[in-house]
Amino acid sequence: MHFHIITLFPKAFDSYLGESILKRAIEDKKIKVSFYNPRDFTKDKWKRIDRPPYAGGPGMVIQAEPVIKAIQRAKGLRSKVKIIFLTPSGKQFTNSYAASVAKKYKDVIIVSGRYEGIDARVKKVFKTDEVSIGPFVLTGGELPAQLIIDTISRHVPGVLGNLGSIEESRTASPDVYTRPESFKYKGKAYAVPKVLLSGNHAKIEEWKSKRKTDK
Repeated sequence: MHFHIITLFPKAFDSYLGESILKRAIEDKKIKVSFYNPRDFTKDKWKRIDRPPYAGGPGMVIQAEPVIKAIQRAKGLRSKVKIIFLTPSGKQFTNSYAASVAKKYKDVIIVSGRYEGIDARVKKVFKTDEVSIGPFVLTGGELPAQLIIDTISRHVPGVLGNLGSIEESRTASPDVYTRPESFKYKGKAYAVPKVLLSGNHAKIEEWKSKRKTDK
């Protein structure tokens, strides 16, 4: 899986991609992440790519042409590419969407905006999925892009080591426990639910299913 990220701030990804599972997935060549900064695709000598919006309003808008050129560079000659355009007004990002993208595509372009957004004509040039990670607004698309990389990567064979680790593909309780079986804190005992120690797999699955439903 190759993620192509259109962003003004590629260094914002360094920490998250440089740790734990995603770092290992990159090192093992299970996934690849490339960055394309729209500032590198402008003819402006100051590398400026933001301008005031037409019809007035606060903030600045990222120009269409540098973003279009960045997407085109990322797309190359590939005919089958999923382009995700991050926007608070987009459809809700879900695990099922992530799984579908992972199954159908090897190249995913994520367009990460800033300021008041990106000139809407970009969406007229390319076929995109307008996607939102939730009912809130962030200062930029870098965090949502990282979230999407993480979620889609979990569905790429070999990234988790064991596909059974994907919680949504099995009966997984929102509550998990490990050793010791019991401990005390401020005089009160906290024990693992007895059913998890019973060895009765049918009852354990029933307990997990009920906990998942209750949450």
